[in-house]
Amino acid sequence: MPSFDLGAPVNTALLLYILYAVQRIIFPPSSTKSKSTQIPTEFKHGYSWMPKAHPPTVLFTTYTPKTLSPFDGKDSGRILLAIDGTVFDVTAGRNFYGPNGMYGNFAGRDATRGMAKQSFDIEMLTPIDQPLDKCDDFTPEEIENMKGWFDHFSNKYIVCGKLVENDAV
Repeated sequence: MPSFDLGAPVNTALLLYILYAVQRIIFPPSSTKSKSTQIPTEFKHGYSWMPKAHPPTVLFTTYTPKTLSPFDGKDSGRILLAIDGTVFDVTAGRNFYGPNGMYGNFAGRDATRGMAKQSFDIEMLTPIDQPLDKCDDFTPEEIENMKGWFDHFSNKYIVCGKLVENDAV
């Protein structure tokens, strides 16, 4: 078994480092008092990260096609749309879902069929005075499209309600 030789430069350097580390642990350096008594300048006028106003509270609501239709963004108000019975607040995406947006015809409506078939045609929308679209004729690919859009909306927008038949509420 080799013995520990302090004559070797590596062993001497290692021993000195260990002694230094132990000394720092046992006797930590004292902090200077001038630094700890100074108040940071960024906090003199209060916390700057506080919001100016609390964002509006979103209440989970049950919608029907008729009660959902006013939320189409035409009056610069909220924009809601439904996919597979779940209502999303897409107001943050006004450029896409607002009156002049690429998906504007889905605003205030059940967008399930249009999203599943990846069609923006007005024919994809069920009239608001008719029963909800059961989507029984979807192919497996269209069901996957719809689930993909549902996941996208779930990750990006606030779920604010559910969509039920007109006579359910």
